[in-house]
Amino acid sequence: MKIHKDLSGYAGTWCPGCGDWAISIAIKKAFTELKLDPSSIFVVFDIGCSGNMNDVLNAYAMHSLHGRSIPPAVGMKLANHKMQVVVIGGDGGIFGEGGNHFMHACRGNHDITVVVHDNNVYGLTTGQVAPTAEHGFVSKSTPEGIIEIPINPLSLAITSGATFVAQAFAGDSKQVTELIKQGMEHKGFSLINVLQPCVTFNPVNTYQYYLQNIYTMDSKHDKTNYEQAFKTATTMNNEKYPLGVLYQINNPSYHEQVKELTPDETLLERQPYGNWRELLDEFV
Repeated sequence: MKIHKDLSGYAGTWCPGCGDWAISIAIKKAFTELKLDPSSIFVVFDIGCSGNMNDVLNAYAMHSLHGRSIPPAVGMKLANHKMQVVVIGGDGGIFGEGGNHFMHACRGNHDITVVVHDNNVYGLTTGQVAPTAEHGFVSKSTPEGIIEIPINPLSLAITSGATFVAQAFAGDSKQVTELIKQGMEHKGFSLINVLQPCVTFNPVNTYQYYLQNIYTMDSKHDKTNYEQAFKTATTMNNEKYPLGVLYQINNPSYHEQVKELTPDETLLERQPYGNWRELLDEFV
């Protein structure tokens, strides 16, 4: 088996100091340490700076439309439920344009891992405000400050039905790696929200800012306790950012409840589909 040892020969195009560099290394290390073959992984990239990782990661992959990265990931998992499926996107694509897909994938508990580069801005299009930005945040699209309140990714995932919810900081690549590994090993919908400073377009949420406001949850945190997890998630609204696994429970994933997949574990893509001409005539 060919282990996923390295990235491709291409270099990323991110700004010097961008958190995407650390996240890309963490994803590579997670795949490698899980001893995954590139052909056993399907990765869907959203649009944005995070999507540029499509050029440097060796795996089955596709670049989706903006906000539409989760649907093809769900489709791949249903077609081949033995494939490891990972979504990589920014807070704009996942929680903004793709917010509806995110919510419904959570409630379906689809067995996919979603890694979000959360930097509060649309970095690739030069810094417009993203849905995770704090109220009053000034950007090119909100010169007088954003009016809306920010989305809380952690509480949104927990209340929508996700069964693994974690948060990491791009300044700690080792922690990002470990949480991605745990999310991929979990059976069900996994969110790893990575606090990722944008060194070019976000002068507020810097590495220094996060170092002053992040904290790692200790052993007293019961990740199986829904109420405690939700309460901890909402501390982000007071600029205290918990790191680690906030919530994890074991519920059947979506594909495990699909009757066509449960009897003999036959992959959906390899099951007989009957006379396709008769089916076509029925609908045309």
